[in-house]
Amino acid sequence: MDKVLVEVFIPAASQTFDIFLPRKSKLHEVVLLVANTMTELSQGYFIGTEHTLLCSRKTGEIYDINTTVEELGIKNGTKLMLL
Repeated sequence: MDKVLVEVFIPAASQTFDIFLPRKSKLHEVVLLVANTMTELSQGYFIGTEHTLLCSRKTGEIYDINTTVEELGIKNGTKLMLL
């Protein structure tokens, strides 16, 4: 499978969503896609900007946007946070 199922928490909306991420996509593409989707799903509590980032919900580590989902070791069940 070329996608992974992750859990994305949005602190601004206090909501969690399960989404599929393409393994081979660079994170800057994924952040844009996820931010736009979460803006709609959060009913306006979260609004994505050019400063939006994804980080590990467990460690708080901010992910490098120039690497792929696969290179970061993101796999099924990974918990992320969108800020």
